[in-house]
Amino acid sequence: MSASKLARFNHRLAQPLSGKSRIGLLVASFALLLSFSAPLWHINLQAPQYPKGLNLWIHSWKVVGGNEGHDIVEINNLNHYIGMRSLDRESLVDLNWLPFAFGGLVLLTLRCAAIGDVRTLVDLVVMVAYFSLFAFGRFIYQLYDFGHNLDPKAPMNIKPFMPPMLGSKQIANFTSSSYPGLGSVFMGLFVFGVVAILAYSFWRPLQEAEGEASAEVQPSAAPLS
Repeated sequence: MSASKLARFNHRLAQPLSGKSRIGLLVASFALLLSFSAPLWHINLQAPQYPKGLNLWIHSWKVVGGNEGHDIVEINNLNHYIGMRSLDRESLVDLNWLPFAFGGLVLLTLRCAAIGDVRTLVDLVVMVAYFSLFAFGRFIYQLYDFGHNLDPKAPMNIKPFMPPMLGSKQIANFTSSSYPGLGSVFMGLFVFGVVAILAYSFWRPLQEAEGEASAEVQPSAAPLS
C-alpha cells in the first residue's frame, strides 16, 4: 500500500461517526441487552415413552427445563443411563463468564456510539467477531465433550457420538433436536448491525467524495446564438 493510500485510509479511520451510525449502535446494543431475556438455545428430546417430549432451554446465565423444571431431571436420568454427565447449570461453566462478556460488549458499543470514530468502530467489530467465534467454538467443543466422555461403567454402553448442534439426530431410541432460541436471534441482529454500520461508515465518505467531485465538474453552458 502506497503512502498516499495509507494516509487516506488513516484519515478515514479518524472520521467521526454519523448521527445515523450512532443511533444504529444504540439500537444494536439494545438488541444485545434483549438477549438476556430469552433463551440462546433450545434442546428437545422425543421418544415413545415421552409423548410430549423433553425440553431444555439454555440462557446466557441459566438452564431451564420444561414442565416446570421436571424435564431437566428426566434428561439427566437418561444421561446417567448412557454414561453422559449431567446437563445442568454447574456443568455449563461458560455461563459463568457469558453475561460479563455480553455486558462488556454493550458498554463498548455505547461508548462507541457516544464518543467513537470509525477506528473505534473497527475495534468494536473485531471484538464482536472474536467473541462470536470463540463462543461458537466453545459451544461445539462442549457438545463434543458431552457426547464423547461417556462413563464406561454406565448401565447402557453406546458408541460415543456428537450431539446435534443444529437440526435433529437419532441417538439410541431418542430423536434429539437442537435449535437457536430468540436470544441468539437478538445476538445475530447485534452482530449484523455493528458490521453493517461499519460498512456504511466506510462507504459514506466515498459517496460524499464522489458527490463533491461531480459537483466541481459541471458542464459549461452552451453560448446563446
